[in-house]
Amino acid sequence: MTLSPASPDPARSPAPATRSRVDIYDTTLRDGTQGEGVSLSVQDKLLICRRLDEFGVDFIEGGYPLSNPKDVAFFLEARALEFSHAQLVAFGMTRRKGVHPKDDVGMNALKEAGTKWVTIVGKTLDLQATEILGVSLEENLAMIADSVAWLADQGLKVIYDAEHFFDGTAANMDYALKTIETAAKEGASVVCLCDTNGGSMPERVSEFTRRAVQIVRAAGGARIGVHPHNDCGLAVANALAAVQAGATHVQGTINGIGERCGNVDLTTVIANLRLKLGHDCLRPGDAALQHLTDVSRYVYEVANLNLVNGQPYVGPSAFAHKGGMHVHAVNKLARAYEHVPPESVGNTRRILVSELSGISNIAAKVGRKFSIESDRVAQKKILDAVTTLESEGYQFEAAEASFELIVRKEIGRHRAFFELDHYRVAVHRAGSAAPVTKTTLTLLIDGKEVNASAEGDGPVNALDNALRAALLPHYPSLSTLRLIDYKVRVVNSTAATAAKVRVMIEFKSPHGELTTGSGAQASSLFG
Repeated sequence: MTLSPASPDPARSPAPATRSRVDIYDTTLRDGTQGEGVSLSVQDKLLICRRLDEFGVDFIEGGYPLSNPKDVAFFLEARALEFSHAQLVAFGMTRRKGVHPKDDVGMNALKEAGTKWVTIVGKTLDLQATEILGVSLEENLAMIADSVAWLADQGLKVIYDAEHFFDGTAANMDYALKTIETAAKEGASVVCLCDTNGGSMPERVSEFTRRAVQIVRAAGGARIGVHPHNDCGLAVANALAAVQAGATHVQGTINGIGERCGNVDLTTVIANLRLKLGHDCLRPGDAALQHLTDVSRYVYEVANLNLVNGQPYVGPSAFAHKGGMHVHAVNKLARAYEHVPPESVGNTRRILVSELSGISNIAAKVGRKFSIESDRVAQKKILDAVTTLESEGYQFEAAEASFELIVRKEIGRHRAFFELDHYRVAVHRAGSAAPVTKTTLTLLIDGKEVNASAEGDGPVNALDNALRAALLPHYPSLSTLRLIDYKVRVVNSTAATAAKVRVMIEFKSPHGELTTGSGAQASSLFG
């Protein structure tokens, strides 16, 4: 029997030929800011707006120009922006009951926002119309029709968001479908199906997206979009199901930020659409996709949010390898444990070193840098040192600088720039006065004693000031190094206040490089 060669992994094979164009509609600046702990200033919104346009997003929803002064100010400032690709969109609602659109303050706010495109949300679930708005089902249809028609008459392109669409079809299918048919007949360019509660299953999303496509196509040819929330953890699956059922427009947020469990994460949707399903989105070609990770982290930075390590495609751990068997395989054939090349989405491969590592991890991480690719003795010495220290509470997965110091020590290339002889930290407090912290220390630099003392705002600041006083005359470049963050974690909690603690420290250079170190030590009153 003749065996044929193994075929390429289909997950990493080139994406199929482009099937259709899918527009990406970003609502980070509005829906995203409804997430807990998310707040953006006008300047923040303008910065993100520029970056999204450069990235190639098709629509950027700026906010609701009637809801708050910040959004009003944003639309005024945004008039000075020159977009190279995206369309800025103002968001609002259908007219109020019993009010003609020309007399409705919300309708006029949309008209005056200065955008060519507007999005209005209307009720699809019959209970929402009767119980929340307090209108009859007929009046709700009239509100949808009047609002879409009036905005279209003003020369605006209208995206109609059908709120609670999938819940609406479950409760009263005929009425829910009638609402989107009405919007399409009155001139909506896009009818977007919203899974507002985030509770729908992909099968239902697929089924009713197909029905919506048929009804809207017959009613005037509007395109169908989808706006999923993530309350069941299925927002990405629902977005893809809708696209496969005929939707050509996806609304979501960068990194999935948003109310409750968040909106659909556009970074994951975009990568899946392009790399897995072969749809065209963003700017033509693959260049835009290679900025996916940068855009994700830019939004995290501007919004002052922490990165999510395990976020698909763009997270720091998305292409991180720790297990020795995995690393050994990745060194030979990356696609053995990577479903797409990390560079295709602008991310990078990371080899982690821990007690789970094999010598393959050591070779992959520092073999070339220190010319020990074939030196298994040196690799084994480094691995043994790491596993021994980790058993004592150290951790090196994110402590690149500390790990490199171990490597240098084990291969005989370590240079001690100074040695600590001793230090003392004293905190004095008299009565109700603020405490005063003072540090004295002695270092050995080139065999000579260097003494220094300094005060500071607590022990860490006092130690830093004293160390800088001692070291700067000898190493002036340290003046540009700044502490960014440090974290303290108890290692052996059963020892209570006598426990060892692990300290993770991050410094930043003027070139933007991060240096991380880790240490474990006996705890004290001041850490």
